Amino acid sequence: MLSRRALFPALANPLFAQAAKPNLVLIYVDDLRWDALSSTGHKFAKTPNIDRLAREGAIFTNAFVTTPLCSPSRASFLTGQYVQTHKVIGNTRDGENHTHKLENYGKHLQPAGYETAYIGKIHMGMDAGPRPGFDHWVSFRGQGVYVDPPLNVDGKDIKASGYMTDLLSDYAVAFLEKPRSKPFCMTVAHKAVHGPFTPAERHKDLYKDVTITVQANAADDLRDKPAMKDRKPGGGSNDELIKNQLRCLASIDDGVGRMLAALEKTKQLDNTLFLFSSDNGYFWREHGLGDKRWAFEESIRIPLLARYPKLIKPGTKIAGMVANIDVHPTFVDLAGGRIGTHVQGKSFVPMLKNPKAKVRSELYCEYFKEENFPQTPSWRAIRTERYKYVHYPELQGADEFYDIVKDPGEMKNRIGDPKAKAFHARLVKPGVPV
Repeated sequence: MLSRRALFPALANPLFAQAAKPNLVLIYVDDLRWDALSSTGHKFAKTPNIDRLAREGAIFTNAFVTTPLCSPSRASFLTGQYVQTHKVIGNTRDGENHTHKLENYGKHLQPAGYETAYIGKIHMGMDAGPRPGFDHWVSFRGQGVYVDPPLNVDGKDIKASGYMTDLLSDYAVAFLEKPRSKPFCMTVAHKAVHGPFTPAERHKDLYKDVTITVQANAADDLRDKPAMKDRKPGGGSNDELIKNQLRCLASIDDGVGRMLAALEKTKQLDNTLFLFSSDNGYFWREHGLGDKRWAFEESIRIPLLARYPKLIKPGTKIAGMVANIDVHPTFVDLAGGRIGTHVQGKSFVPMLKNPKAKVRSELYCEYFKEENFPQTPSWRAIRTERYKYVHYPELQGADEFYDIVKDPGEMKNRIGDPKAKAFHARLVKPGVPV
């Protein structure tokens, strides 16, 4: 009978267990809202492997994206920059003009001695080929497809056979089990749970007998939201779409379990910061909406789970605000590198060390109107721990102001509140308010 060392050659390499710098893993999902996990409060979603990260690590209860849209958000994760800085402003081909030049964290981790990998959806233009900063590359054109997808593997185009989520997990596990003599950073960017919301065959009937309930703000009459005057109340995601998103999530959860197992086998798990997140939220009929793009909580708020036992106690809840732009500086900080002046995010390492620490007291968010989605106007917003102000620069008299503590569903626009004036003054000028 073969020994475990013979079955898993990586175990023979003591460097797996002796790396001085932490390994870094980021898994981020497409269109996963913050409360779609069992560990973040969903009533029937089954996500045991993702929940393990929360149980053995931390949940950030106030994590956000600075732009609730796929391409811009992904660029912000990679660069630590706001959209107006990195210039990937929408889900269009204009991303190709910038994506190879982005100052992504891979470029800054390689000089710090890291082996880097990007596996999954890049979605900036239609170029599927490798980007600078990554030693290993697996991606696909645009949105990709769920079944038997074309892939680009280290610059070579192939036609894969199987289900996209499982294939990406296969590549991730292979990378994790590869023997190496230095720390690594692996990013896994899933296509799921994005439309057309095609679950794996094994999950197609999951939750079929479950009754969907929606939040109270699904009944918003929209009367005090002038920016939505052309929308009818009562629309948004139907029950089957919601179930299919959660069915797609089940395959992601399977993959997270496999990756955790690979890290355990190779004795790397406890020396790895393992992050799980999403590129934006998603509406399940709140305010009569589906999709994302708007400044409401369901759109800008994301799950963020972190496991790293050297800094995080099991079962930790971190209430301080963080954003997708904070991942880049956090990775560089833990790697012992220098956070560049181009980075606008903040390292949340102090929050890992002390759950009561804060690195920001407010968040700036923005969205630029897209030609293909004219029903959603451009907006800029400031979200503090209590308030949110949304300014629509192209619409007169449409601004919104919410007290998130008293009105978490953002049902009552308090634009007449005297407190709103100071926020308005900061948002009327282009640029990041300081």
